[in-house]
Amino acid sequence: MNHIAIDLGSRESQICIRDSSGEILKEDRRGTCSLGKYLAGKERSRVVLESCAEAFVVADAARSAGHEVVVVPSMLVRQLGVGDRGIKNDVRDARQLSNVSCRLRELPTVHIPSALSRERKAMCNMREAQIEVRTKLVNTARSWLRTQGIGVMRSGGQETFPERFRRHVKSRGKNVPEEVNRVLQALEALNLGIAEADKQLAKAAEDDPVCKLLMTAPGIGPVSSLRYASALDDVSRFHSAHRVEAYLGVVPGENSTGESRKRRMTGITKAGQPRVRWALTQAAWTILKCNRHRTSATMDPMAAWASQVAERRGKKRAAIALVRKLSGVLYAMWRDRKPYDPNHMRKAMQQAGMVAQPSVT
Repeated sequence: MNHIAIDLGSRESQICIRDSSGEILKEDRRGTCSLGKYLAGKERSRVVLESCAEAFVVADAARSAGHEVVVVPSMLVRQLGVGDRGIKNDVRDARQLSNVSCRLRELPTVHIPSALSRERKAMCNMREAQIEVRTKLVNTARSWLRTQGIGVMRSGGQETFPERFRRHVKSRGKNVPEEVNRVLQALEALNLGIAEADKQLAKAAEDDPVCKLLMTAPGIGPVSSLRYASALDDVSRFHSAHRVEAYLGVVPGENSTGESRKRRMTGITKAGQPRVRWALTQAAWTILKCNRHRTSATMDPMAAWASQVAERRGKKRAAIALVRKLSGVLYAMWRDRKPYDPNHMRKAMQQAGMVAQPSVT
């Protein structure tokens, strides 16, 4: 079997082909967009790529052509010799990747997500990019009010921000200048776009059986369910809830090296996709907020457990602990194809000693 290593670029990519003995058969440079057609004309080989924005599309094309595909994590390529001795260029990188592929039968590879998972992730990313731009524009408009001595207006009400902004400026006897009005018009357009994105995400989550199942859990909505499902992609990849928690980076780290015999635990590792942790964190705070005025008897079992943690360690640590538990619960729901059952959760947590047993009088 030949080994085809491709150093991907946004426009052009460098290719190095070696035979099983490690001899270079051919080196070529092709447009990245034409790599699918190029690989379709090659005999079955091992295609080695470095993880990047274009990697998964090329990996799909290589798999369609019948090749074995390895997508090496970008953080490990330097350990494999890419960029060794401070010399790094496309030709040397492709040669080194192909050389390593010939010498190592088992190369570390990342999971290649399905096209559906990548589409879900793109939908969430585009919506969140619009929200970030809207936040920046709102802050810019608010800062203009302060420079004019008008005072910051209050939030809330049924009106949109541009409507409240114009009314606030008019009530102070001033007019909105043209440059500020352009920002307000951009905000109005963004509000419409974000509303359409919310509808799209809600429909995508409702039409998907996995996301619909995950949304039966407290605090989980369309965005968090789509984020979680796209991150795991295939639940059979994980053998336990702890694997999922470690994959999402919500387990505590450890720094116990050296002569000290004491085990030193650190904060969560924050491995994996930060946007998934952000969505689960929002879900955890929602659970805590919705249950803060309830009694222990009517409170959701996860919220009751988190409230006990909050009494000992504080609200922030309790929220992160709830994120970890929620990620494991969602995994179990997906694995067993069962909706969230608070009674089952309460019994399981009582048996584990996580929630106090109800008193019998």
